[in-house]
Amino acid sequence: MTEILFYHLQGQKLEGVLTPLLEKSLERGWKAVVQGASEERIEALDAHLWTYRDDGFLPHGTWREPDAAAQPVLLTVNDGNPNGSNVRFLIEGVPVPADAGSYARIVLVFDGDDEDAVASARAQWADAKSKGFEATYWQPDEQGRWAKMA
Repeated sequence: MTEILFYHLQGQKLEGVLTPLLEKSLERGWKAVVQGASEERIEALDAHLWTYRDDGFLPHGTWREPDAAAQPVLLTVNDGNPNGSNVRFLIEGVPVPADAGSYARIVLVFDGDDEDAVASARAQWADAKSKGFEATYWQPDEQGRWAKMA
């Protein structure tokens, strides 16, 4: 059964949260796809993943590249799963895909300071639950660690 995890950002930047989640996915031996709503956001993530650490980078590519199917982490604005990902990260309010059941995990990351993003996440939560998915809600605690709230 596909797990759907909701990550509620509070005073955090997407890049600071997404990067360690992608690293953990790769450590599990999973491939990942990150779907955003705008090409600008995907291009910014692409640049970030090459430079966020002095001692390395996160191997990845974008949907525009001819070897997109071979990428361990694929950044895209499109539906589909060209690299055979186990986990799909949804940012910028991208809805849960129709093929959600084909993933081990779907991760929705939303900005808690944006009322529209919160409303969208609530609607997606209700939809996921109504479809029988196992949904969990994560929020940072006082120390900044992720805590399962529901």
